[in-house]
Amino acid sequence: MTGFIRVAALTPEVTLANPLANVTSLLKLAEKARFDGATIVLAPELSLTGATCGDLFLTQSLQTQTQQALRELCENLPANQLFVCGAPLFVGGRLFDCAVVLERGRVLGYVPRAAFPHGETRLRAFSPAHATTLTALPDGTPFGMDLRFAVGNLRAAVTFGTPSDATVYRDAHLLLCLDATPEGTGRAEVRRDALKVLSRTAGCACVYASAGEGESSTDGIYSGHRLLAWEGSVRAEARWEVGTSLLDFSPAWVEARRMRDGLPCSTREQWRVIATNILPTESDGRYAKLRATPFIPSAPEACAARCTEILDLQINALWRRVKQINAKRLVLGLSGGLDSTLALVVCAELCRRKNLPSETVLAVTMPGFGTSDRTYTNACTLAKTLGAELREVPIAPCVEQHFKDIGQDPQTHDVTYENAQARARTWLLMDIANKTGGLLVGTGDLSEIALGWSTYNGDHMSMYSVNCSVPKTLIPHCLDAAAKSLSSSDAVAADTLSAVLKDICDTPVSPELVPGVQHTESIVGRYELHDCFLWYFLRYGCDRAQLAALAALLHGDIPEAERTRTLDIFCRRVITQQFKRSCSPDGPAVGGIALSPRGGWMLPSDANLTL
Repeated sequence: MTGFIRVAALTPEVTLANPLANVTSLLKLAEKARFDGATIVLAPELSLTGATCGDLFLTQSLQTQTQQALRELCENLPANQLFVCGAPLFVGGRLFDCAVVLERGRVLGYVPRAAFPHGETRLRAFSPAHATTLTALPDGTPFGMDLRFAVGNLRAAVTFGTPSDATVYRDAHLLLCLDATPEGTGRAEVRRDALKVLSRTAGCACVYASAGEGESSTDGIYSGHRLLAWEGSVRAEARWEVGTSLLDFSPAWVEARRMRDGLPCSTREQWRVIATNILPTESDGRYAKLRATPFIPSAPEACAARCTEILDLQINALWRRVKQINAKRLVLGLSGGLDSTLALVVCAELCRRKNLPSETVLAVTMPGFGTSDRTYTNACTLAKTLGAELREVPIAPCVEQHFKDIGQDPQTHDVTYENAQARARTWLLMDIANKTGGLLVGTGDLSEIALGWSTYNGDHMSMYSVNCSVPKTLIPHCLDAAAKSLSSSDAVAADTLSAVLKDICDTPVSPELVPGVQHTESIVGRYELHDCFLWYFLRYGCDRAQLAALAALLHGDIPEAERTRTLDIFCRRVITQQFKRSCSPDGPAVGGIALSPRGGWMLPSDANLTL
């Protein structure tokens, strides 16, 4: 994958107070990490000696053996690998708990632990680093908490535990956290949550490795917890085992997210950046745990919660607009497709929550030249089930008259033939809304808006667009959440509602503007690809080559020719169709990605960018 780097956290089997034996264990796992393609490797705090040596840390024997072991480790590390482990260091008359940063044949620097948790027994042996002004060892090796380590364009920071002040690390792409915290009930969850927050607020990838196998069975028990997190989610985790865990991440994506989210970099000006001789090895991205359907949470419970929250946002936004303009009716065009169905259930649920008559919703079905029996039947059944008023206004007569007015041959099924129908439906809906004192609720979704897959001043326009930041791939899940809420009403036949919603979700997406079969995805490509491209383009600024690599990684089951064709369409339309977005109606931004020209996505309509 273009620009991705692999990092590893490891848990060695520690032989307590025997540094030379521990070197063998560390080198074995370092070699495994090299075989797995990791460029940067993190071992736990005090992994060269063991963290529970107690007063043995103060003995000359252990200190001497530690330095001997450190030299052996440094000389035998795999080539082209940044290796970080923990070791005690006696310097300037004090003993420090340090992270030692190494590459083959060279100690790059020592990062000391600033302070220890209250009651920590290691305070007996170690001095907190905040009490020293030491910046280098007698041999010139850098020492201090202000060190950063450069691997190509990547900058890595090293710390201990899970620090609460994430802003300090916003100059780094990668944060390496060593620890030696005893395990206990509930501590793993606290640690996991802390690293999620740290990776999100620091805006970088975070790797955590804590002491484990071989440490102690007296009082403290050590689980060897390994956590690798990025963007607020844990991508890899392990406990109670010797081994390695891997994470792929992109430093360029870290920078892109920071720019997009406006995360200010650390204000500290004097970071000492230590250059390495390591050349980053590009990884294939498999351990980034990227999602093929990124808008849809992977866990069913999380997905249901997300969709319920989206429904809440849509309803409250729509209600605010209804009150603002004192609308008496909620008017929408109901086609029997996904988008208009979601808009209808949002309106119906609003009426239920605000104790409005269900007939406040006026659903208008407008069969045309390509309307199928399936979608027409589903539209009528849905409106009846939800108690909305249903009006049928066939558009064929007015469109045929319009064809005569403009000299359009009805047998020529071109863009004029299709767009005339879409515009006829919109002006009919606008007029019905005016006549009934209503608000015309738009139905277009985020995916269609991204591609400009709408008729300018046709389905492109409404008085309020409730679905404008809901992607096509998420709508079936939103409908499921809405159905569960609506089914709690005695007035709604739950079985009928469930059956019609299932059939609507199973119906291929189609504009139904020409007689016969017309499938949208056969024209513009699969929405699962478009939503994937949209997510990674807007969040990380990925170019065409990166999007192609992502499609191959995440959607390898789709033929390459289809992926390429769909990507061509996306790259062209997402830029050229801005003129439609520039005059789009208001609507709620319910997710992290929105295309509103008023702040969600500001792009000149005349841009000539080639992705």
